[in-house]
Amino acid sequence: MSHFSVDPDIASAKTLAKDFYTDAAIFQSAKEKIFSKGWQFIGDTSLVAGPGHVYPFTLLENYLDEPLVLTRDKDNQLHCLSNVCTHRGNIIAEEACKVSNLRCKYHGRQFHLDGRFLSMPEFKEVKNFPSTEDNLSQLPLFQWGNLLFTSLSNFTDHHSFFGEIMQRLEWLPVDEFKFHPELSKDFIVKAHWALYCENYLEGFHIPFVHAGLNAVIDFGNYTTELFKYSNLQLGIAKDDEDCFDLPKSSVDYGKKVAAYYFFVFPNMMFNFYPWGLSVNIVKPISIHETKISFLTYVWKEDKYNTGAGSGLDTVEMEDEEVVENVQKGIRSRFYKHGRYSVTREQGTHHFHQIVSEFI
Repeated sequence: MSHFSVDPDIASAKTLAKDFYTDAAIFQSAKEKIFSKGWQFIGDTSLVAGPGHVYPFTLLENYLDEPLVLTRDKDNQLHCLSNVCTHRGNIIAEEACKVSNLRCKYHGRQFHLDGRFLSMPEFKEVKNFPSTEDNLSQLPLFQWGNLLFTSLSNFTDHHSFFGEIMQRLEWLPVDEFKFHPELSKDFIVKAHWALYCENYLEGFHIPFVHAGLNAVIDFGNYTTELFKYSNLQLGIAKDDEDCFDLPKSSVDYGKKVAAYYFFVFPNMMFNFYPWGLSVNIVKPISIHETKISFLTYVWKEDKYNTGAGSGLDTVEMEDEEVVENVQKGIRSRFYKHGRYSVTREQGTHHFHQIVSEFI
């Protein structure tokens, strides 16, 4: 049995062993065992608005550190490619721009915008050239509305991670959500990435930590639904204001839904409010430091910063304080495991089971 095994019976289970959060080697191994197998958020389609547009980026900078490039070819098709030249490993695209082809500045090797090798000077004498190895690696690309995601592996397709979410919100025009960089920001939290996720995954702490949010959310009707590699916390409002106007086709029709809190393993949070969406990406830096990116997509500007989706900065500061204290406490020689509330910590237990499966 694995050192990190978690009993599927929540009433009997103990939390992950503490060294998952304190061992630097385990933190490094999670790159390949956990993060490379899942899906990661890139941004939205506005990054490559028209044919010929390319957008270079680093997937989970300071952790996975994988150089990639998003392209839109002449046929208006989107591609996510390795941004590393197949000749000598140079970075190809250095900034967002509009081009006909990708061209390496080191020795002039060129590629089509779908990653296929195009040309290379001074290579006429090279045998068995070009081959498929000379094309840029093409990564899977998944689009939900105008949101884009990729994965470094073929571990499983996007349905295992996003299928239930998309079905639950099929009535919501996600493609109408507009990114607002001026309303988005990054936070540095002095804690292990998984501790931040665990805190998000249970509403148990809301009455104790978030007075403002607790005044809006009906804690007694707060529920958690578990899926394969994702889950949903459904926030029900105490009154009829600041709720979704749900269509009859929704399984939640008749409920006073103030927020849909979706978590996608291992590190993505999609918080849907009547005004739009707050995407939270958890980005590991070290075993004791994490960057959290809050990305704001507005749907209805007149509702922005109301209800459960108001005062998010305050909620974040409250979360950071408690998570940073857990980071201090979990290093104690007297702490080894915890137990779960059967009624309130299903999300955290589910997260630990997936971690155990992957690690």
